[in-house]
Amino acid sequence: MSDWLDEIQWNESGLVPVIAQEEGSGRVLMLAWMNREALKLTAEEKVAVYWSRSRRKLWRKGETSGNRQIVCEIRLDCDGDTVLLTVRQEGGVACHTGRHHCFYRRLEDTGWQCVEPVLKDPEVMYGH
Repeated sequence: MSDWLDEIQWNESGLVPVIAQEEGSGRVLMLAWMNREALKLTAEEKVAVYWSRSRRKLWRKGETSGNRQIVCEIRLDCDGDTVLLTVRQEGGVACHTGRHHCFYRRLEDTGWQCVEPVLKDPEVMYGH
């Protein structure tokens, strides 16, 4: 049997985009990236582990903020180049800005408008 990780179409940097979708509501919480190790750990631990492109290291969602993502299901799209996680979002916040999800800006006539409230102060979550 071939390794299930070999069926993924990793990009030139060895990454795959990952959509985190909330169990129950179906709301898209965020988009992040995983490398092979991150996806393997996510499948084993049932907690979302991503690859930080800016810090160039693995990060477990919620390791600092406490807002972990418990993985209910992992799916791969038809092209094999995008992963979908169905997650239970602990703490009610997925975005580092303190909002429920990362897609809090909507394009309106005057430009991008923030349309979702901050639920937790990022300074309290991250201590800076």
